[in-house]
Parts: sequence; structure tokens; C-alpha cells
Amino acid sequence: MAVNELFFEKYPDVCLPHQIQIRPFNAVKTRNMRFLNPEDIDKLITVSGMVIRTSNLIPDMREAFFQCSVCHSSTSVEIDRGRIAEPTLCTNCNTSHSFNIIHNRSQFTDKQIIKLQEAPDDMPAGHTPHTITLCAHNDLVDNVQPGKRVTVTGIYRAVPIQVNSRMRNLKAVYKTHIDVLHYQKLDSSRLHDHDDSPLLLPPERIEALKALSQRGDLYERLAGIIAPSIYENIDIKKGILLQLFGGTRKNDKVCGKSGFRAELNILLCGDPGTSKSQLLSYIYGLIPKSQYTSGKGSSAVGLTAYVTKDPESRQLVLQTGALVLADNGVCCIDEFDKMNDATRSVLHEVMEQQTLSIAKAGIICQLNARTSILAAANPVESQWNKNKTIIENIKLPHTLLSRFDLIFLMLDPQSDIYDKKLARHLVSLYYHAKEKEIDELMDMSILRDYINYAKSTLKPKLSDEASEKLIHAYVEMRKVGSGRGQISAYPRQLESLIRLSEAHAKMRLSSVVTLLDVAEATRLHREALKQSATDPLSGKIDISILTTGLSMAARKKKEELAQMLKKIFSGKTKGSSFSYQKVFKEMRDSSQTVLTREMFEEALKQMQDDGVVTVSGKNTIRLIM
Repeated sequence: MAVNELFFEKYPDVCLPHQIQIRPFNAVKTRNMRFLNPEDIDKLITVSGMVIRTSNLIPDMREAFFQCSVCHSSTSVEIDRGRIAEPTLCTNCNTSHSFNIIHNRSQFTDKQIIKLQEAPDDMPAGHTPHTITLCAHNDLVDNVQPGKRVTVTGIYRAVPIQVNSRMRNLKAVYKTHIDVLHYQKLDSSRLHDHDDSPLLLPPERIEALKALSQRGDLYERLAGIIAPSIYENIDIKKGILLQLFGGTRKNDKVCGKSGFRAELNILLCGDPGTSKSQLLSYIYGLIPKSQYTSGKGSSAVGLTAYVTKDPESRQLVLQTGALVLADNGVCCIDEFDKMNDATRSVLHEVMEQQTLSIAKAGIICQLNARTSILAAANPVESQWNKNKTIIENIKLPHTLLSRFDLIFLMLDPQSDIYDKKLARHLVSLYYHAKEKEIDELMDMSILRDYINYAKSTLKPKLSDEASEKLIHAYVEMRKVGSGRGQISAYPRQLESLIRLSEAHAKMRLSSVVTLLDVAEATRLHREALKQSATDPLSGKIDISILTTGLSMAARKKKEELAQMLKKIFSGKTKGSSFSYQKVFKEMRDSSQTVLTREMFEEALKQMQDDGVVTVSGKNTIRLIM
């Protein structure tokens, strides 16, 4: 009011379309929301936290319009702090209690109710996060979305609650909320969210980034900045770096595919204690709109969306989960192998179509989930068994594994030289902690700004030579298998190569994908395949392990066993019975390689499916053909 009065005193001729509003921020009283006291009521405060829920737009009455039911004279009453001073006596006809409220002639303003949850850094150890209700009005409605970290400045209010809507009795406990005056979305510890602000970098910083992109050792340098406390694993860091840049988002309606996936998905698996979780938590701390969940502690609805009753409006509303909140970000999932099947099946659609379809309680919708997934999984036996395939080691469905662009193994090499180097590196982290800190912080800010600049300004396109090279690389990958009568690559692998090439071009701040980018993409892809898709039986790379769950050699062996069983049963009359143990012993003696009971049972099951034999219990095999 004071500012508006001052303005009209200085400029009496100027007509403003609306009143001047003040939005103060950085109030001195910045404190944790769990320490808010009754003494803070009706004072300006600043709290920070993460937005977890926003309501729909609510019309909030600003001015009530009353009309007398006897003489139809009207009066308007302004609403003060949610209360209407209802007129009792009509000044025109002196009738008392004759006024009725006319809704469609009253004036309303926009209002939104927002739930703010305490930031994890402000929480004392062993406590659950506190939440507080915010009320945003007019321009501030729809200014923040769930998942955003904000600092809110506003006035702390206490409002009485009625015991019953028909009675005037009030409860002794008041309900508190904050009337929002200002949101501040900037968070210096994480990357700026380039969706909200195009780019907040000064020109001299952009020049410095462009100069950095011309360096020859740029790729190694940026990969080295990622989790510098983790020793070696440079290829894995390079893969994660390319995941942070991501490919180019295409939307080509002509070819019938409405959207091509631009995000890269990476799976890290291997022995415990090889710093997989540390890599995940580092990325979570770096990227905006990133979410961190653990496999055992996540449910399917926690990842996707759940239907709940809104406490204010009593309506069924959809609350979004981790994957939707991480739209345009990274969703880090630890203990990926410990998830139950229902939870994991949700990821199939997200990882390929980048959408999330929901049909629950009459709410049918499709949400965007353009999320990069960075997952970590441990082997079943707690240690990687080199004689088993990746499917047998981590027991994940092959349909899900084939959706990952890169699968890296992080194994413990168990060599003295490596152990010595690793120990020296770990000790140096504690020993030279102070000197390293300054250097590391400087590098972190460079990486932040560099990724932010590249993602918001560049959309690399394939050059003619790069396109030819990609086609050639894919054909070569297919050729490897065709000689052995198996499939060694799928179109998904080609799409992965394209995304990796685009990310590498983006990393160089180039708008054209060149041969150099394709060469690095194929090298990285081959390195990842070498680790994850090598068949322990033949020692060759076999992509069908990731796509069908069985390697070619394993499939051949299965067929050989079935043929051996058929040979044993050939010449025997229909309906004759055999001892289970006797047949197993006979097969084991005649087999060239080691035959386990599981392999024998699998071959027997195949014979059963073909309708050749029936097995009663575990003792008798009867021939029915």
C-alpha cells in the first residue's frame, strides 16, 4: 500500500493496469521449518525445502457480494484473512438478517496450496522430514512444480478451524500455513535447471567454456572430474559423462514414430565394494531433477504415480513418483536386482517409450518420463562368477537388459599391483585432502556450467560420413553372428550408437556428428559388450545373451542333450517305464562334458513339452510316444 501511495504521489498522471506488488526475499530469519514457533506467527520468514505436492487452481473469494432478499439492495464486503464480516442489517429497508451472498457477482482470486518438504541436509539424524503448507496467490500460482528445490519467503499465518461447518465453535489448535511472497529456485550446489531459465551464464564464462572445448584432452579431463575420489574406471566415467549430455531429441511424425529416445540408460553391475553406489550418489548430487531410490525400498507406485485423496478438496488426485519427477533428469536406482518383478515391469515402458501410462481409479493418462536411468546391481552369489553369463549372475529379465545402452562390469581384479595403486589413491585422499579440495571444487563448477551450456544450446545432427560409418558399424556387428548362425546385433544397438555419437558431439560443443564421435561411440559400446555379453562357454561376444537370455553355445548344448535323451528312448516300446536315476547316470556317462542335474531336468522338461515322455514324481519316466 505504501509503495502504491508513493508511486501515485510521484506520478499522478500515470494509470497502472494493476497494483505494484512487493516480493521481498532473503529474509534474515532463514531457519529450519521444524523450529517454527508461535512467536513467528504474522512475521516474514524464509524456509527452504523440496516441493512434493501442488494442488489445482482454487478460486479464492476476495470480495463478497450481498443482496437483500426483501428490497434487493446490494452491498460488497472485502474479505479479511479468510473471514467475511457479514452485514446483518439492511440500511435500505431496516430488515435484519435478510442478506444473501450472490456467488457469481463476487470477486475471486487464484489460489494454490503447495506442500513443502524439508531438505535432507536440514534434517537432524534419525528424524523423518517435516512438511509445511504454502498458500500461493495470483501470479505465484503454478510457479513451482513437484520435485523442485526452492527457498520460500512469506508470512507465517495461523488460522482457526471450525469444529463443524454448521456451527461457529472453533478448535483450540490452530492450523498454520505460509502465505508466499517470493520463490527462489536457484540452488548453487546443483546444476541450474535449464528448463526454467534459458541460460544464466555471463559472456566471459561462455568464452572460457568454448576455449575449454578446443582442448585436446577435454574428454579425459571431463571424465576425470566425475567422482574424482573413485580410482580408475575411466570407461565407466566416460559412459556416465555421455549420459549426462544425452542425445538429440527428435520428433519425426512422418516416419510413424512420434518420438525417438534421446536419453541413455546405463547399468553398473559387479562385486560389492566397487564404488557403484558412490557413483550413483555423486550423479544425484550433480544433476537437477534427479531422484535416488533403492530397489528394495521402492514400490511400483512409488516409481510411477499413485492415486490419493486430496485433503483440501476431497477429490481423487494423481501424485507422481520418482520416474516422473526425474523427467529431463537422471533417476539413480541402487540395488536394481533386489526389486520385485511388479516394480521392475514398470520400467519397460519408461526405458524405451519414455512415457508412463496409468489407468487407476478412473484416472487414465499418459505422463512424460524422459528420464535417463542409471542403475546398479549386485550378483546373486555376492561375487561375480566368471563361468556364468550376466543373466545367471544378476537374475534380471533379458527384456530389461536389452533396453540398457551400456552395461558395465565393475569387478575386483584381485591383483597385487592394482591393490597397491588403489590403496595409495585412497590414502592420498585423506593425506592431501586440503590441496585437492580447492582444485576439485573449481572443476565441479566447470562441469556444471559446461553440461548446462551444451544441453541448452546444441542439437547435433549426423553428417553424411558419420551416417555411412554407423551403417557400416551395424552391418559389421550383424556379420559377426551370421557366420555362426546367430543374431549378434539388433536395431536397438544401432540406436544406442547414434545416441552415444550425438552425446560425444555435444560434449565437444559441435553441432555436427563426425567420424571421430562415431569411432568413440563404437569403441565404448564394444568395451561394454566385451564385459557384459561375453559367453563363458565359447569366450566370444554373444549379444543374444542380453536379448534372449541364452547364449548360442548354451542353446546348442541344450539341443545336444535333448538329442541324447531321444537316442536313449529310441527303439523302446510305447508305455515302457524307466528309472529317473538310471537315465541320468547313463546320460552322464555318455556325455563328453560335465552334466548337472539342472541341465538334465531342463532337457527332460523339453521332452515333456514335446509330448514324448511323462514324469511321475522324481522316480519314474514313462514313454508315451
